[in-house]
Amino acid sequence: MVFENLRQFIEVLQKEKDLAIIDAAVDPNLELAEIHRRVIEEGGPALLFTNVKGSAFPVVTNLFGTQRRVNLAFGTRPEQLMQQAVEAMHTLLPPKPAALWKERSLLLDLVKVGTRNVSQAAAPVLQVCDRRDKMSKLPVITSWQEDGGPFVTLPLVYTEHPATHQHNLGMYRMQVFDSDTTGMHWQIHKGGGFHYHEAELRGEALPVTVFLGGPPALIASAIAPLPEQLPELLVASLIQGGKLKLADNPLGGHKVVAEAEFAISGRVEPHVRRPEGPFGDHYGYYSLTHDFPVFNINHIWHRKDAIYPATVVGKPRQEDYYLGEFLQRLLSPAFPMAMPGVKELWTYAETGFHALAAAVVRESYRREALASAFAIFGQGQLTLTKFLIVTDRPVELERIDVLLETVLERFNPVTDLLIFNHTSHDTLDYTGGRLNHGSKALLLGVGEPVRSLPGAYDGGVIPGIRDAKAYCKGCLLVSGASFSEDPELAARLAETASDQLARWPLVILADDTSIVANQTAFLWTVFTRFNPATDIHAKTRVEMNHIAYRLPLVIDARMKPGYPDEVIPREDIVKLVDSRWSEYFK
Repeated sequence: MVFENLRQFIEVLQKEKDLAIIDAAVDPNLELAEIHRRVIEEGGPALLFTNVKGSAFPVVTNLFGTQRRVNLAFGTRPEQLMQQAVEAMHTLLPPKPAALWKERSLLLDLVKVGTRNVSQAAAPVLQVCDRRDKMSKLPVITSWQEDGGPFVTLPLVYTEHPATHQHNLGMYRMQVFDSDTTGMHWQIHKGGGFHYHEAELRGEALPVTVFLGGPPALIASAIAPLPEQLPELLVASLIQGGKLKLADNPLGGHKVVAEAEFAISGRVEPHVRRPEGPFGDHYGYYSLTHDFPVFNINHIWHRKDAIYPATVVGKPRQEDYYLGEFLQRLLSPAFPMAMPGVKELWTYAETGFHALAAAVVRESYRREALASAFAIFGQGQLTLTKFLIVTDRPVELERIDVLLETVLERFNPVTDLLIFNHTSHDTLDYTGGRLNHGSKALLLGVGEPVRSLPGAYDGGVIPGIRDAKAYCKGCLLVSGASFSEDPELAARLAETASDQLARWPLVILADDTSIVANQTAFLWTVFTRFNPATDIHAKTRVEMNHIAYRLPLVIDARMKPGYPDEVIPREDIVKLVDSRWSEYFK
């Protein structure tokens, strides 16, 4: 099914009884977000709030909060087309008549990919123009009590390179400062930020158009980790299964997405920054206040009956988890084209994506896996990967327990752990102690098994440790004093308890061993709370300028001073939503 706009998708959700319409008056400040969080945690429906205090526009959230709704929004056709296109590259280059005829159905599908201009009258987004009281009319939500203010959370930010005019469509949160200005959270690895950097070098303002709503495919393409050379609008068209409709803006500037709900037009001036944040982000913590560029709004176009789309981020699993899974399935066939030795690649939404990635690679000669790992570290947004696990064994990467057991059976600590300090981190990852700075680690496990892994701990009392539980074979989770109470505990375990723990290749020191209960809790807690260069401990020796490690590896994944606070709902808002629950869902 092809959805040309947001409301077509909403109508189908309503017919499928997968949409809850909330007519009770709801405050966009904290209350709406708390309702959303409870519903998504229970695997509940999409939410349409028709009576949002302070605005005439309804708000829709949780559109993609289950795998079922993601499948409904996009279907299986985009994945099949991507797989078919990648496979066809081997037969179509060089193009021959017989090969072209064989792939005729694919070529006919690809002809449908692209954009199509329509008249202004045929563009619903151009029905109303606001040039006064612009952002103050929108029901922009505040998700967490320590947020710096209300944030636009599903913005589709369109920019063009000042020289090449190549476009980028990305999703960058926007804190609303006043009716005319917002922040523009361009992180170091974002395409829109590259365009702005080029504009600043020229001393020019960068024109920006922000779309809200439109085809669901547009939202997916904006968050997809695409190579810089691959246009997001074309990917949106591919996912949608038809050409994306664009129309000229009567007031000049970028073309607008005809079927969007809102189109916010303005510019970002060079060399202007303003404090933005804090913001409770998808890492599950508050990203702190930092200076970011400022978006100056000239005018807003919108449908006369526009619906404002929003999402709420926080501790996984949220909507980005389900969208991320779809996009990885969609793009995975293309990875071997960019990185020939990489067979499969997965990044973990439970860790905020950039904190952990894993790959199945080819090992046709010794250490070829290392070359593939370096290729991953050098590819687009994957350059921000903090911890990379690589194997040549066929394994279901989504299952971290199976992956860890596969790798730890084969891992040689002398050669197969590499830690790189003084590298970049994701802007939202504060474990490196400095914004955008940190380290990376690579863990290899290839070939045949070299050890048997224990499945339960029976080694007696460990000094300084009050609890020990196996997460999976070979991976032991332990807890003791907090980091503030005993910052050297992890290093001491690696030094003095190494013989006692030698059968366990990987030991993780955490504040609470109960996280062994499920993959989401384990991944979120462990990989958002350590920096490889400072928090991996083991006995070592240096051989020919290479650090050789001795088992066990001890990872200190405790909360540390300076880390941002976890996002936790405010108590009075929790009680308010408790008391009104029956009003929302009559």
